Amino acid sequence: MTELHDTGARYEIEEQGLTCWADYRLDGARIYVDYVFSPPALRGTGASGRLMTALAQDARARGRTIRPICSYAAAWLKRSAEFRDLVE
Repeated sequence: MTELHDTGARYEIEEQGLTCWADYRLDGARIYVDYVFSPPALRGTGASGRLMTALAQDARARGRTIRPICSYAAAWLKRSAEFRDLVE
């Protein structure tokens, strides 16, 4: 499993010495995912999907819902049968 780091404004995972991240804001129990970024060298490897999986698992564990602002986050959540219920 990919280790998720939460800085308080950004979720991060590290792969191959590079960092993927998702900028977010909290409003009560709602997470607004503003932007998801993967370095060019990791694009197409599934790194952003692993980041979103870890983010969604963390949201569920904390009893939070997700409001995706980023188009990638919105598309990923729409495709995810496991985490679609977290979308607000």
